[in-house]
Amino acid sequence: MRSNKGDFTTRTMHVNPLHPITYLYLGLLCCLLLLPSCESTDTKGASYASNEEVHREFFPEEAPYTRPNSLIEAIERPSPWVDSVFNTLSPAERIAQLIIIEAFSNKGPKYEADVMNLVKRYKVGGVIYFQGGPVRQAVLNNRLQAASKVPLLISMDAETGVGMRLDSTVQYPFQMMMGAIEDNGLIYRMGAEVAEEFKRLGMHVNFAPVADINNNPQNPIISYRAFGEDKLDVTAKSLAYMRGMQENGIIAVAKHFPGHGDTDVDSHYDLPIIPHDRARLDSLELYPFRELIKHGIGGIMVAHMHMQQLDTTLNLPSTLSKPIVTNLLKNQLEFKGLVFTDAMVMKGVTKFFPPGEAEARALIAGNDVLERLNSVPKAIQAIQHAIAEGYITQEEIDRRCKKMLAAKAWVGLDRYKPIELENLYEDLNPGIADSTNHALAEAAMTLLNNRKNFLPIRQKKRQRIATLSFGAVRPSIFQREVNKYGRIGDDFVISRKANAKEIKQLRQKLKGYDLVLVGLYGPSVAPSNRLGYSKEATQFVTELARSNRSVITLFDNPYTLNQFPDIHKSRVLILAYQAHKHAQVAAAKLLFGKIPARGKLPVTVNRHYQYGHGISKDKPLLAVKP
Repeated sequence: MRSNKGDFTTRTMHVNPLHPITYLYLGLLCCLLLLPSCESTDTKGASYASNEEVHREFFPEEAPYTRPNSLIEAIERPSPWVDSVFNTLSPAERIAQLIIIEAFSNKGPKYEADVMNLVKRYKVGGVIYFQGGPVRQAVLNNRLQAASKVPLLISMDAETGVGMRLDSTVQYPFQMMMGAIEDNGLIYRMGAEVAEEFKRLGMHVNFAPVADINNNPQNPIISYRAFGEDKLDVTAKSLAYMRGMQENGIIAVAKHFPGHGDTDVDSHYDLPIIPHDRARLDSLELYPFRELIKHGIGGIMVAHMHMQQLDTTLNLPSTLSKPIVTNLLKNQLEFKGLVFTDAMVMKGVTKFFPPGEAEARALIAGNDVLERLNSVPKAIQAIQHAIAEGYITQEEIDRRCKKMLAAKAWVGLDRYKPIELENLYEDLNPGIADSTNHALAEAAMTLLNNRKNFLPIRQKKRQRIATLSFGAVRPSIFQREVNKYGRIGDDFVISRKANAKEIKQLRQKLKGYDLVLVGLYGPSVAPSNRLGYSKEATQFVTELARSNRSVITLFDNPYTLNQFPDIHKSRVLILAYQAHKHAQVAAAKLLFGKIPARGKLPVTVNRHYQYGHGISKDKPLLAVKP
């Protein structure tokens, strides 16, 4: 049923120009144009301290607070610090606590001044860091924290660890590679190490794991970021990653609710439409989220997707849908942690809802925290108008503000200390991280073909072996590692864009070799959806696959196997998942029997290579002395 005054969450202002939300939005525009001073809060009747009185650290005199084991407990049983801070905040500042702004540490002083202005002027609740360097970020973070009225909740979208965003730091594998690993204890171990790196950088929230089930090979945005297509595997590995982080003091945020795996549209650029009904969602997409909630996940991120079977409102993203965020996630699935929106700058939301209106709708729908906004002042003013018009109450804003403050207390911000800069680089590159990366890579190597038990390679006396890397400009790590185990005649490299002349020259050079060890690379060290090979290069890969003298290893997304006709005819085919240094080292070891093949394909690629495929043994293919 809809009320007489209209429902902010289920109608768009574009449908009916006389709808009350139209007046709400026009009022916002008038405020922006005519009353710049309304960027500050409405203080009528409020009881809170002045800015001069509260620009200090909040160290209450009450008895010491024992931190609960989980964030959920902390939210349900907040510390005295929460009320002491809350009582200093104006109504507008309570709204601002629900906002996380973006920051880069590689954009220079002018950019950093703009970020500082948002922190000081609007008293935002947190920051999400993107690209930069660890020392630069730590310096910027200390400055922002020192300037903030309330300690900032610091987050990062670091699915593969801080190295996903920062130079000179450790990067772990993408989730698809980890989907091939049968030992989930390794994933827990990685999550624990990611947590230590986060804490060393003064960060508190990681927007990971990706709990989406990637069952659509054409998915342009999830794909290799997911653990795979099986709901039980995705759930078990998501739980391991989550526990590794949360049991070491970092808030994990599962994404992208209600499930972004079965779409062929990238919500960064458009609004995906998911046609599935509730029965299908219950049996598949929602399963990992339901289990993560049962096991105490601290945060869940809601995606920008149109779920027409859950909310029929035209062009409404799930982030702005009360039936999805409040009714489904909070009420039916009983999630008590922090609900984050996906980035509010993405086209999946901005295509149909302008800045300000989108953020107000997101809070009305039930989200607790707004991430990456187009305009902080527009958002605050639109939310104030929504409160004034009765679409959401100040009491509800206050309740969510206290949830945010409880999260800050749980991660230790009630006893905030600046980041120590000394030995920062060394602390972020510990030896254990390298060991974990090697263990993950070795456990993931997936042997798809091994005709006539060709592996491990047993080089004969007069056998001539060459290596060849597609997509490299110089011999790759894989080629250098292979040279440690075999007598290699030559190492060849060729562009992914090679023309017919270049291919002809290479074909001629390879004629004198009995065996060619081939590495296939994409356009980046990270996996890709399109390898971008020229027609001539693709044809030559197919030619090598059909020959009886080639061993092929793909250092990229398993779905890209489909870009090479007849690659299933390869004598040996290994899937290494990405061009991560440790994956290249592990692949070379596998070829020469130094490690066993243990990985299992986490997705179905085609009829030749389906979910679970992988020739594995519980010991090395051949016992060889190191």
